[in-house]
Amino acid sequence: MADSRSHRQQAAPQSRHAYEEQAGRSGAGSSSRSYTPSRSDGASSYSRKRQKRRHKVVLRGVLVGILCVLLAGGTALAMYLNNINTQLTSGLDQETKDLLADSIQYDDPFYMLLLGVDKSEERMSSSEYGESESNYRSDSIILARIDPKGQKITLVSLHRDTMTDMSDMGAGTQKLNAAYSLGGPSYMIKCVEKLCGVDISHYAEVDFEQFAGIVDTIGGVDVDLPIDIRDDYSGADLDAGEHTLNGEEALALARARHAYDDYGDGDIYRAANQRMLIAAIVKKVLTLDVASMTNAVSQLAGGVTTDIGLSDILGLAVQFKDLDVENNVYSGMEPTSGYYVNETWYEKIDEASWQSMMERVKQGLAPYADDSSDQTSGRIGTMAGSSELTTSGGTAGSGDDTVSGSSSSDAEYTGTAIVVNVSGVSGAATSKAESLTTAGFTAEATSGESEATTTKVYYNGSAAKAKALGAAKTLGVSESNVAENDGTWTTSYDVVVVLCSDKA
Repeated sequence: MADSRSHRQQAAPQSRHAYEEQAGRSGAGSSSRSYTPSRSDGASSYSRKRQKRRHKVVLRGVLVGILCVLLAGGTALAMYLNNINTQLTSGLDQETKDLLADSIQYDDPFYMLLLGVDKSEERMSSSEYGESESNYRSDSIILARIDPKGQKITLVSLHRDTMTDMSDMGAGTQKLNAAYSLGGPSYMIKCVEKLCGVDISHYAEVDFEQFAGIVDTIGGVDVDLPIDIRDDYSGADLDAGEHTLNGEEALALARARHAYDDYGDGDIYRAANQRMLIAAIVKKVLTLDVASMTNAVSQLAGGVTTDIGLSDILGLAVQFKDLDVENNVYSGMEPTSGYYVNETWYEKIDEASWQSMMERVKQGLAPYADDSSDQTSGRIGTMAGSSELTTSGGTAGSGDDTVSGSSSSDAEYTGTAIVVNVSGVSGAATSKAESLTTAGFTAEATSGESEATTTKVYYNGSAAKAKALGAAKTLGVSESNVAENDGTWTTSYDVVVVLCSDKA
């Protein structure tokens, strides 16, 4: 798991995103030296343990169809298809291939690591970045659980700033996205496997600069935005409502985080939109016939690096032809809390919540047990004409488990609230009060004293319970930490938020 060593928490001198914009590159960890990745110690036993057996099951109809086309088209077409495979896999070194788990039959669930790396033309031509892979960090990190037989796909975003021990690379404590620059895809795979406790079978890397072309190739994606998206940094300028996004617009949305600064950690909202866009792309691709899919993959190959060949991509696509994208594509985010340590922003994992989430994912359930854990709900885009991606067992259509008590539909975003800062982090209560005000509350901030370590939301009178649920959802507080005020805290407000260091 991520580094669990204790670090002295310091009050940040400025907002997280302001600090990162001044720094220029948000991925800076605790060391600026350059490291040459080495896996000599234990690498041979690790590779032997997990040598690949390429016994992949592809639908017989797809194989027969491709064979017939090859026989009919001859050498030229064979060269065309082979060129697609070459483009898809050429960027993957042998070490990365050796680290991937034993290939398994595609009718069994398997895990795949999806990375988005921003190698824009501007960056690659700059003196700061250049063309070397070691100069780049992965801005989007998603663990995908793919279950062809069960017709389910689960997407779990990992926070790029997750505090991670990289002592095995001589780098000490780093952010998770530094793994790519320190050791390339192979080291990122190793770190994610350790973090998530799963074996990763397949890998795909998408260059953000090529993402726009991918969307344009399939004719755009249809989304519905609940709020206006304005982000000067990403270039996103979209009104609330339904859109057919072209490649440039989709890329701007996938990069946008400052549009959500008023709601909290913009990285969380950006990651949620990225998962939604992936689902929208999947939905669009699954409407194509095999010939059109082949053409689309040919167009996409230049911007994607993966270990999966064309025939297997087509085989999986045909297997998922009837996928219910609205209800059976699950979505979630690694639970973390931000800390400012040694002049660097990190996200520390909430170990208990993370273990619970991954147990659900491994069982094929939606990531969250209840809707209140998904703080992005209601603010991120959805696929046009459908509801949000399934995040919890309480979401209609998941059919896996049920949630007792109140649901997110009971939440209200009105009334009076006060945030009592007992964390000792200067300015934390003001920030949370501003988030509540943006959501619709009339909120104030103050300070107090308590030995509590977990943020709680209290309501005064049963009529205010729905307001407390709305406040908890706004601040990312679990519904289990919502309770009626027993008189310990002020009764002059509908809602009292006792803010501890876990949410400060």
